[in-house]
Amino acid sequence: MKEKLLDGLNKFLMFDLFFVLFAFAWFAIALLGRAAGLPLGWNVWYALWDPVFMPAIGILMAGAILTGIFGQISKRLNSN
Repeated sequence: MKEKLLDGLNKFLMFDLFFVLFAFAWFAIALLGRAAGLPLGWNVWYALWDPVFMPAIGILMAGAILTGIFGQISKRLNSN
């Protein structure tokens, strides 16, 4: 049961990682477009920053911390 839960959490975090990487690529392209005066989605990206991208980054960070904590706990429990 614990392994299934951790496996599901890891899969979710992997999808979240790719979503955050996609958001970063969109940010970089939109920022370059804004500097060049081209409408490449800066306004849409900025509107989605608070409700979508910030929580995704927070979930990714919290998940990485929780996965590390669970790994350390299970390593210490299995070594005894």
